[in-house]
Amino acid sequence: MANQKERAQKSSPPEELEAETPPEEVEGTPVSVDERPKSPLDEVMSQAERAYAAYMDAERQVAKAYHENEVQVAKAYKRAEQQTSRAYEATVAQAMKDRDEAIAKAAKARENVITRAEEAFRSAEEAASAACEAAVNEAARVREENAGKAWKVRDDTIEQAWQIYSKIAR
Repeated sequence: MANQKERAQKSSPPEELEAETPPEEVEGTPVSVDERPKSPLDEVMSQAERAYAAYMDAERQVAKAYHENEVQVAKAYKRAEQQTSRAYEATVAQAMKDRDEAIAKAAKARENVITRAEEAFRSAEEAASAACEAAVNEAARVREENAGKAWKVRDDTIEQAWQIYSKIAR
């Protein structure tokens, strides 16, 4: 592309054409450039100049279009980046909310389990205390009964011993 520009600039800038081709004189008076007779080379050169100007204008338009496209792509990227950032933040916030809800639910379940365990412990403690008291009472009753029987056996044995002694002592 640079070679084309250089060739076009070397071959046909309007200032160079005027400098290279001196105005023709007709009967000693100078003729203006517009009044000169047009040769086929002049026509081709004029077309080349117009084509080069159109080419340069098109090149500027292409550069402008590329620049505008670049700006649009940058804006689209920025929007996508912001959208992704918002989605990330929303996901993180939801994850934290879910975590907090799960922890609260687990804490409530823990409290319920602790409450039930404490109730079960109290029930077991009461049952154990009642069983212990019943066993102690039964053991005391059996002890009293056995002590009464033993006292009766003692009394009977002493009575027998006195009867034997009194029979002997008589």
